[in-house]
Amino acid sequence: MAVVIASVTAGSPCAEKGIEAGDSLLKINGHEINDVLDYRFYIRDERLQMVFRSGDGTRTRVVTVEGGEPGLGFETYLMDEQRRCRNQCVFCFIDQMPKGLRDSLYFKDDDSRLSFLFGNYITLTNLSDREAERLMDMHISPINVSVHTTDPELRCRMMGNRFAGEALRWLPRFAEAGLRINCQLVLCPGWNDGEQLERSLRDLSALMPSLSSVAAVPVGLTKYRDGLTPLRPFTKEEAAAVIDTMTAFGDRLLREYGDRVVYPSDEFYILAERPLPEPSFYREYPQLENGVGVLALQKEEFLEAMANAVSPSATADRLLIATGTAAAPFLEALIACAKEVMPSLKAAVCPIVNRFFGERITVAGLITGRDLMEQLQGQQADRLLIPACMLRREEDCFLDDVTVRDVEQALGIPVQVVAVDGASLWDALTES
Repeated sequence: MAVVIASVTAGSPCAEKGIEAGDSLLKINGHEINDVLDYRFYIRDERLQMVFRSGDGTRTRVVTVEGGEPGLGFETYLMDEQRRCRNQCVFCFIDQMPKGLRDSLYFKDDDSRLSFLFGNYITLTNLSDREAERLMDMHISPINVSVHTTDPELRCRMMGNRFAGEALRWLPRFAEAGLRINCQLVLCPGWNDGEQLERSLRDLSALMPSLSSVAAVPVGLTKYRDGLTPLRPFTKEEAAAVIDTMTAFGDRLLREYGDRVVYPSDEFYILAERPLPEPSFYREYPQLENGVGVLALQKEEFLEAMANAVSPSATADRLLIATGTAAAPFLEALIACAKEVMPSLKAAVCPIVNRFFGERITVAGLITGRDLMEQLQGQQADRLLIPACMLRREEDCFLDDVTVRDVEQALGIPVQVVAVDGASLWDALTES
């Protein structure tokens, strides 16, 4: 196989050797290059013997490059097509999205290379024996796995894939190979909580010390579930039971290995109406992307910024702070702390009810521009603060393709996008 080169950086080693866009890369140091994992792994050597084929296919060249990035660009970051998910999970959020959104939002990925590049979670059902062996040979680590349950039969039913249980065989293999493993459990009440959760945690604990972290998140349920498997949200008591189970396992692993490893997401504490753990509970915050410890870290950063401020002065602006209904009480508590040292602060938290996806969706990251515009209509303020997680990555638009500019024009209020950390929120409240 060969990968076609889309660009060559001017002045780079490959440019100096006469490699051009349209040429194909065949091998590096004798190894075939099929995709980004091969390329990134083998260019780490100090001396690279690279085999190229000319764009017209008539000539093969061997080029030696020493030290540094070769300077090659490819049409896609994966160098080939992104792999689609083969599962039909009963809890899949994409299956619960309304029609009419941009096509990219309906794409389900399950690509081991994205786990390596961007920290995406994979189910292992798309992993061939060759690819799994390659991950171990290259010692690609950490690998992030959506486990959900370690009961093979239940995993097949939950994921709608008859091979889902068999795919679990790679977890102990990865652990034996010394790969660090992060695991995710999307919990559905009556399915993989209770005794099934205990089983999963027992089985995953056997992967220690290769097991880096396990996070449990509650299933997200939108109002678009017609024709899908009946699921329901967690009750307060069930959420508390999840916390108790995971805390007990975490306590044991902390005693035996010096690391808690197992964490419920912040949502479980909110559902159970329990106080969030202290920041020290979360070690190095191994699963922030799954909402584990996000609020504790934000509070720690906010209070630290407040403590380090010399004669803090509140901004003269009237501020509205938009967030999801789950985090609203938490932010209100932070604003109350700020007002103790800055009594003149004029800031109000505005919980936005998610009418686009349904009121069961309470996180800020799934708030749409349309809901913002409708629910804040008529509000008076000098600035509207929104968390960066409301926007699509590296874009200025919400999930419903409404842009920040659209919101500003509809409300007549300038919008300030604030990074999801406590220090940035403190800075937005103070006079800079």
